Amino acid sequence: VTAMQHLTRDNFYHETAGSTLPVVVMFYASWCPKCAMMKPIVRNIEKDQKKLIRFFEVDVDESPELSAKYDTSTVPAFWFFQNGEPVGVMQGVISESTFLYRLKKIFRKS
Repeated sequence: VTAMQHLTRDNFYHETAGSTLPVVVMFYASWCPKCAMMKPIVRNIEKDQKKLIRFFEVDVDESPELSAKYDTSTVPAFWFFQNGEPVGVMQGVISESTFLYRLKKIFRKS
């Protein structure tokens, strides 16, 4: 089972800017039922895309400064980064097929 690497303020910029692959960061909260619904979907996509895209997670309660910077008042929030720059964002519960479609569209553009 693949598990998204956990990011905090200490390693966020290193991992997102330092990646040669596109990056997806899931901002979530442990108390959020929608986040719990999305985790297995994202893990499934991660399993299929791990050679093409890196997946990370950030707990908004643990990293309030990252949450504020990326305005994650709605969780789950998915931020897409290319070369350390944000290139897209999705929020809420998203079906696996829609997530994959948007993922490919966002990273094809950038």
